[in-house]
Amino acid sequence: MGEFIGLVAVVMIFSIPLSAIITNHFRKQTKLKAAIMKDQIKLEQLKHENYLLETEKLKLELNKLETELTKDVPEIKLK
Repeated sequence: MGEFIGLVAVVMIFSIPLSAIITNHFRKQTKLKAAIMKDQIKLEQLKHENYLLETEKLKLELNKLETELTKDVPEIKLK
């Protein structure tokens, strides 16, 4: 019985630091995942802004081409 109590004491003494190490590891993993998610959100926002800018640029180019074409081609009037 005395050996069992000694074994339990040793296991408990070593389990406290091990549980602290494991808990610290999980905290670090969670912080890293949060940082990755934050970076991914920023990236998606930048992609969206880029999409909006490109769309606006294409609209302006299309309007410019339309005005150039209408200046070059005389209007056809139907009776």
